[in-house]
Amino acid sequence: MKTWTSMGLAAAALISTVPAQADAALKTAIAGAQRTPAFVSRDVWRHPYETLSFFGLRATDTVVELSPGGGWYTEILAPYLRERGRLILAGDDPASPQAYFQRSAARLKQKLEAQPAVYDKVQLTVFDAGAGKLAYAPAGGADLVLTFRNVHNWMSHGEAKTQAVFRSAFDSLKPGGVFGVVEHRLPAERVQDEKADSGYVQQAYVVRMAERVGFKLAASSEINANPRDTADHEGGVWSLPPTYGLKDKDRARYEAIGESDRMTLKFVKP
Repeated sequence: MKTWTSMGLAAAALISTVPAQADAALKTAIAGAQRTPAFVSRDVWRHPYETLSFFGLRATDTVVELSPGGGWYTEILAPYLRERGRLILAGDDPASPQAYFQRSAARLKQKLEAQPAVYDKVQLTVFDAGAGKLAYAPAGGADLVLTFRNVHNWMSHGEAKTQAVFRSAFDSLKPGGVFGVVEHRLPAERVQDEKADSGYVQQAYVVRMAERVGFKLAASSEINANPRDTADHEGGVWSLPPTYGLKDKDRARYEAIGESDRMTLKFVKP
């Protein structure tokens, strides 16, 4: 067990706010009919407009989304970038030996094919941290690489493979490009489980991984913070909504807490 620290964390992180100039096109995408109603209900916890604005998203950007899952952010990014930008989804491997990832890849492909007016220009590639399949985007071509609540999954494969993912994000970006990370946050005074079995990760650990490969921490934000989350739940972060991994056990208590406390970090490639 290790407790991760970062000497530069407090000094380097600037608590940023959303730019004063509103992005009407982004607001339109967030309000669009293409979004799944159950996804929209999570906006109160995930703050998509504020989060994407914090990362500096522009309609002309080339954006890579790592591990898009069910497409929560994809439903916003795809229509926003469709006309002037480019969206690359680095999704699960349909040829994975694990049935879970095969099904996940198939669901995402089906989702994209079902709404060509929204997703016809999205490029679907393969991302598999465990297998080291990290050639998901052209080197030096992306303006943003974004990942939402995925660092703990990479950590389950060990530190070397986690580091390789951070390196791949760095290599995919243009100079000046941004790596945007949202992740469940473990309090700094807790001991970090190296496999992140609870789903929670220390903010200093993420900063350390990013800085090792050459990123600079440009800013951090409390946009997605939740002080009610104690990060010590039976069943880990998945006991909280929207998963409710313990089903009806203590459901009212977890519902009152809401979604997890999350770090929101903006790294820049020099």
